[in-house]
Amino acid sequence: MKILVLGAGKMGSFFIDLLSFEHETAVYDIDARRLRFMYNTQRFTSLEEIEAFRPELVINAVSLDHTLDVFRSVTPHLPSDCILSDIASVKTGLKEYYDSCGFRYVSTHPMFGPTFANLGALQNENAIIITEGDYMGRVLFRDLYSRLGLHICEYTFREHDETVAYSLAIPFVSTFVFAAVMKHQDAPGTTFRRHLTIARGVLGEDRALLREILFNPHTTAQVSRIRSQLAELIDIIDRRDTPALDAYIDQIKANVASNQ
Repeated sequence: MKILVLGAGKMGSFFIDLLSFEHETAVYDIDARRLRFMYNTQRFTSLEEIEAFRPELVINAVSLDHTLDVFRSVTPHLPSDCILSDIASVKTGLKEYYDSCGFRYVSTHPMFGPTFANLGALQNENAIIITEGDYMGRVLFRDLYSRLGLHICEYTFREHDETVAYSLAIPFVSTFVFAAVMKHQDAPGTTFRRHLTIARGVLGEDRALLREILFNPHTTAQVSRIRSQLAELIDIIDRRDTPALDAYIDQIKANVASNQ
């Protein structure tokens, strides 16, 4: 299959490495410097090269704030039977675009990133495939993700964004709050050091990714839940209410146990 990846960033490079030994692949990026270390694939910097390549599948791996603009610039140079796909972490606006673009499409979200995940061993990671879109496109990505050992879930566009607001926004915002009140520790405890490692990893993510997650339309409701829980915990602490604290800890231990 002839596959074109848009964007030579970390995830674009990951897909090229993954696909280039079984398919005829190419990667397109307007910044030629980002293509220097792309091997076993064709490297494009112009739309004319895309037109000559005639891909059967396009994987859009640019950041969300550029996804639709890149699609709009590239689609006039694609054959009409090409399948469009994205791996965006937030799907806002994509369904509307796909419904009007005239191309078949498939939308997925590998629920891992290069900061914390071991891209060579993904057996404990997850992926989401959007139920709307082209059947054969979904089959292709299901086969690809299955061979990586990923756990696959299927959601609608809306269900996906609601899930991401919960599973990514809550830990991101919690980490932001920890980092915001942090001060230097000469003798940090083990728990502090572990949180610090997580904070460094999250804050090392691409800033566009952080915006994608936090500006998800469903994020505000999840952040409000954090605020409510903090208010409850502050009240318990101010009252030094031991039974209430015990009940609170029992509840959050049950929450953690349910996710093991």
